[in-house]
Amino acid sequence: METRSGDARPPVLPERRRGVRPALARLWLMAHWPWWRRRYHRLTIEHIDDTPLVILPNVFNAVLFRGGELLARTIVAHPLFSQPGLKALDLGCGSGVVSVFAARRGADVVAVDNNPDAVRCARINALLNGVEAQVDVRLGDLFAPVANETFDLVVFNPPFYRGKPKDALDAAWRGEQVFEGFAHGLRSRLSPGGRAWVLLSSDGDGAELLALLRSEGFELGVVAERRWWEEVMMIFEATPKG
Repeated sequence: METRSGDARPPVLPERRRGVRPALARLWLMAHWPWWRRRYHRLTIEHIDDTPLVILPNVFNAVLFRGGELLARTIVAHPLFSQPGLKALDLGCGSGVVSVFAARRGADVVAVDNNPDAVRCARINALLNGVEAQVDVRLGDLFAPVANETFDLVVFNPPFYRGKPKDALDAAWRGEQVFEGFAHGLRSRLSPGGRAWVLLSSDGDGAELLALLRSEGFELGVVAERRWWEEVMMIFEATPKG
């Protein structure tokens, strides 16, 4: 994992790469998609290092698709989590990867997802890893379940693509008005000095979300990034100006 800070250049997502190697990588992913889809519809147990995570049917597997691993290891290493009493919001929590790792570093976490299966899954994983007292899991869309609360850190792994999802699995990849809802609602959910971490991929429409955050008066930095084959995943940090 590579982390960056203090770079004077405006942070951007790399453009989706073209050519033979990226095309081969996409063909490989397409060939393996039926296997992943079958795996999605049954209970599995994943691990990030020594941490077990139950993934219920119809819950997005952020470990299988690598974003959960990047977020987890960033939380483990980042000095922000040395701050006593850190209050974090795990937005679109899925299986609760962020919630578990943040709570293990001492944060008090509210986890939100609009998928009832994901809410159950996140509660199971908090219990499994002994942090259930620090993780409050709620059902709802975006900021609706925390309308009167503020947080030191909001962590969001949004759908990477715009569009109407075809089913529950596709909703993890594709969303309508998700970028707008997050960008417009974020400032009022941050405590003084608060910030947001947003995981985005070069293989997606994340540049539009970054533009929306800038238009809402946020400064952007990069907390971490990693390349897998032809895809680059980056965790952006958004902090309010002024």
